[in-house]
Amino acid sequence: MKYFRNKRFLILFAIAALLIGWLWWGNNTLSVESYTFSSSRLPQGWDGARMVHLSDLHGKEFGHGSARLLRAVAEAEPELIVITGDIADAQSGLDTLPPVLQGLADIAPTYYVSGNHEWAAGFIGELRQLMEAAGVTYLRNEFIPLTRGGDSILLAGIEDPNGYADQKTPQEVAAEVHSAAKDPFWLLLAHRNNRFCGEYCLLQADLTLCGHGHGGIWRLPFTDGLISTTMEWFPSYTNGFYACDCGQCGGAQVFVHRGLGNSPRIPRLLNRPEVAVITLQTSP
Repeated sequence: MKYFRNKRFLILFAIAALLIGWLWWGNNTLSVESYTFSSSRLPQGWDGARMVHLSDLHGKEFGHGSARLLRAVAEAEPELIVITGDIADAQSGLDTLPPVLQGLADIAPTYYVSGNHEWAAGFIGELRQLMEAAGVTYLRNEFIPLTRGGDSILLAGIEDPNGYADQKTPQEVAAEVHSAAKDPFWLLLAHRNNRFCGEYCLLQADLTLCGHGHGGIWRLPFTDGLISTTMEWFPSYTNGFYACDCGQCGGAQVFVHRGLGNSPRIPRLLNRPEVAVITLQTSP
């Protein structure tokens, strides 16, 4: 009888150890995902350009100085890197960020927009200084031209709604973009995925890149995501490309990153931290 009790205990212990190991693997190892965005409006000089999209790090480290994250990004050989907010929060602080920011900027030109957590933590000014020191460009309701192969596109970034009450509106930023060039091809960086459909989609960017949704935190087969960051069931726009179906924008395109860190502190399920590698492609 004692033998069978011990055997049951060992089996249960082994199952528990496997589950814990599986959860650790699913929350602490990186999944490098490749995507392609095709557009007939993309200038020929930008055909084949590679971009790495990161979001929602929340101060998490992947090895000392996030060496594993930096290695994964470097191996993707991007020509630019974009970060769509929540790079840190009140719990994680800013201590882990300098080597990450410097490492990313050393790989390729890096551009950042703020998320809700940086503003809520109250350290946006200090974070801006860290980015300036590392050479990361913080797009604060503004846009810049990017040139490749003799052709230019525009990259715009809007502050999170948690920002200053008198900040420039997304509509004002879009108006400046459209007045800067005749019918420009432009990319928009904006943190909140849940503000795309019906709001950011109306700005007429060729592609908007968002984070915030953490991939739905838990992802089960045949779901877009199981739980939103605001604890709502079955959120949409949680990972990958979507065409908006609001009926007002003509099907504007968004890419949503499923995030790297965890906040609130709920472990990911079937939703590994992501390094998204997006190749831009000119279609006929």
